[in-house]
Amino acid sequence: MSRFLAWIVTLCLVVTTAHGSPVRIKDLAEFDGVRGNDLVGYGLVVGLDGTGDGFRNAPFTEEMLAGLLERLGVNVTDEALRSKNVAAVIVTATLPPFARSGSRISVGVSAIGDAKSLLGGTLVMTPLKAADGNIYAVAQGSILAGGASVSGDAARAVDGVPTTGTIPGGARVEREVEFDFSSIDNIRIALRNPDFTTAARVEDAINSDFGRQLAVTMDSGTVMVSFRNLGSVNPARVVGRIENLLIEPEDRAKVVIDHKSGTIVVGERVRISRVAVSQGSLTLRVSEAPMVSQPNPFAAGETVTVPRTAVELREEPGIGFAEVGGQTSLSDLVGGLNALGVRPRDMISILKSIHAAGALHADLVIE
Repeated sequence: MSRFLAWIVTLCLVVTTAHGSPVRIKDLAEFDGVRGNDLVGYGLVVGLDGTGDGFRNAPFTEEMLAGLLERLGVNVTDEALRSKNVAAVIVTATLPPFARSGSRISVGVSAIGDAKSLLGGTLVMTPLKAADGNIYAVAQGSILAGGASVSGDAARAVDGVPTTGTIPGGARVEREVEFDFSSIDNIRIALRNPDFTTAARVEDAINSDFGRQLAVTMDSGTVMVSFRNLGSVNPARVVGRIENLLIEPEDRAKVVIDHKSGTIVVGERVRISRVAVSQGSLTLRVSEAPMVSQPNPFAAGETVTVPRTAVELREEPGIGFAEVGGQTSLSDLVGGLNALGVRPRDMISILKSIHAAGALHADLVIE
């Protein structure tokens, strides 16, 4: 039993959110207008140790390098550039809400050509644009890449992803997003996980804290808060007070399965009806061992390959039928699966089958 317990601890991660645990509203929702804006740019990384783009496969890198040198006063017309220390990259960043001119933000850098690594590279001044086409920040600086690449004449080893990296504080904000927060009359609170019960609790918590009717539930994911009943107030201070209120969120029962890692995450509210489970496995092994038949030296004939195939069919002993009681709790469900004595990978198949039979009362999410 201890062996099966180790399996379940390793590959069956059980999330048990305690019932009644209070959570701040700021951790459950977003406030309308208080969000970041995505930025993107196309730039050039220089200073690589021979791991940059090959100009034959990435001609856009050569064109961009030539344009950069021309702007710096270097005439490269009709010159054949053969540098291996340059790479074309896409630069991404998020402009935080209420970011002011001169503040700095971090950026991500990703190679788009055939560069092998961005380690040790420096991003040249790159303008970052938003969806409206305007430039909101300019990025430049040394790249911190999170991988390593080693290559020889006949082999190459890569650890991580050396073709991506970051520049902490690598972009300076040049344009502000105009938004007068102090002039708004109301604000919408958008729940990250829409739920009518949670939205109603958010409404009740706000109205109870302020002692008047300020919040109204619009739908399962939106609560509208009006500032009109507060008179002359600073909306920023009201939002700061609201986002720290504590409520007890409701959530749907879920079972999340990750096939790649064999991970199973079971929520606290998952229930299972009375069901019987039997599990067994069938193994079919086919092996080829061809034999070469060669005639005697003075005999007439030719050398031929005679195929030999060995087929083995083996059925491992199953567990018979095991019964899991009706409307069990999370601990009972885990204990029941553990008592079946099956491998963690087989537990995934069992959970899918129980859900297909209608006995697993939860959303089954397969990734």
